[in-house]
Amino acid sequence: MLAEHWPLLGLRVRLGSLELRPPSDADLAALAALAYDGVQKPGARTFLTPWTDLPPAARATHVVRSEWSSRGDWTPDDWSLGLAVVVSGVVVGMQALRASSFGLLREVGTWSWLGLVHQGRGTGTLMRQAVLHLAFEGLSATHAATASFVDNPAPLAVSRKLGYLDDGITRDLLHGEVVVSQRLRLTRDRWASLPRPEVSLHGLTPCLPLFGAA
Repeated sequence: MLAEHWPLLGLRVRLGSLELRPPSDADLAALAALAYDGVQKPGARTFLTPWTDLPPAARATHVVRSEWSSRGDWTPDDWSLGLAVVVSGVVVGMQALRASSFGLLREVGTWSWLGLVHQGRGTGTLMRQAVLHLAFEGLSATHAATASFVDNPAPLAVSRKLGYLDDGITRDLLHGEVVVSQRLRLTRDRWASLPRPEVSLHGLTPCLPLFGAA
């Protein structure tokens, strides 16, 4: 079986009816369909790499190619784990975890998106809680960092709700305009001190060398 050579395919993170898993071909097709239908409201800005501004078919293709690229470029020193977010058996979006030199820095970053029809239901909070459990409990990370545009309040609210603290700003260019992102950071000690739901990890042990976390 392919999972014998790429054990990440067997990784599962579960929180109630929510599951995070590396996307199968069927999951990836569902994610592409969600991207085709839209992941942000007209006029909104979500990502510094503006793939959400692409036409529908190009958005769908971007999701597929990005997942393939992440798998092909994976090394224990530089990796990006894309996880399909599945709620009660339905694929609703993607949650990602990424790191460089994780074995030394023990720091991860996160990004995510949900299909428009699945937003506003609290799923964003649950999927971040699940992936933080993977990072801190499963991989023994010491820091988790993220960033969101200052005019995109929803992900900022999720981060602060989960205990992240402000960590400065970043100024970049998007479509020739200056955009400001709020950086946020969560330490392992702070995460461990806060209330959190029960999350279970399955199939992680054979994956640890791939994360540089063995």
